[in-house]
Amino acid sequence: MPFKKLHPSLKEALERLLIESATPFQKKVIPKIKSGANVFGIAPKESGRTTAMIINTLHKLQCQSQGDAPRAIIIVENKKEAHELYDKFFAFTKYTDLRVYKGYEELHIDIQKSEIYMGIDILITTPKNIQKLFLTNGVSVSQLKIFFVDDADFLIQRKEITILTTTSESIKKCQYVVLAEKLSPRLDKLRDYFMENSVVVKI
Repeated sequence: MPFKKLHPSLKEALERLLIESATPFQKKVIPKIKSGANVFGIAPKESGRTTAMIINTLHKLQCQSQGDAPRAIIIVENKKEAHELYDKFFAFTKYTDLRVYKGYEELHIDIQKSEIYMGIDILITTPKNIQKLFLTNGVSVSQLKIFFVDDADFLIQRKEITILTTTSESIKKCQYVVLAEKLSPRLDKLRDYFMENSVVVKI
């Protein structure tokens, strides 16, 4: 079972949040992500995609703060999604020392840079904002371990997917996971950029 071989702090969070068993999608996708493979996770809403992402992120980081640069980056569509995902992460991390940070275009870039400089573990942000942070040397990817795109169906917009592929060129090595409802041709095209040798987990 996917929940049996997790970090003890993560198991405690699952118990506290009354999450007793994995969904069918989580049973398939969590082991694949834990293996270190690049993964396309394709499943409908309410299938547990986001919770699977949170579980894998925290397990990958061993539920512990480390260093100053983010070890996980999660891309979402907009400010609203960033706030909502931050709250979901906080429910899991509030009894750990992990530092979760949310950034978006509406928040002044200098504020973000100064706050990120103080040290973070997980960065939740949007495509345009991560591009701006990269262009202004506002975030280091030297310690990056995993890069997620949550609800990635919005990337069918040409500009958004171009920003993401350009951003990936600045990252030397990490694991990539793209979660979406459908594996559209535009998403599948990501294999040519940073999703090489990826596996597809679909329900």
